[in-house]
Amino acid sequence: MSGLATRGLRAFQQLSQRSFSTASRRRVVNRVPEKQKIFQEDNGIPVHLKGGFGDAVLYRLTMALTAGGTVYVLYQLVNIAFPQKK
Repeated sequence: MSGLATRGLRAFQQLSQRSFSTASRRRVVNRVPEKQKIFQEDNGIPVHLKGGFGDAVLYRLTMALTAGGTVYVLYQLVNIAFPQKK
């Protein structure tokens, strides 16, 4: 093996060992109990909107894409059902 290939292999081995090492990981804070309190609270808000502003934006975007897709499919069905004469 050439020197360059050997160095590349060694570097790859070091990187792979480092990425799987558990000693260098930072401590992750468990936020599950906080989220459970938020989502289980009985405050009249639907569960798909309890996550805040981001959930509301995603919900509205999903509904807009669904409505737009439905209109487009209906348009295409009408277009196929009644083809234009040439």
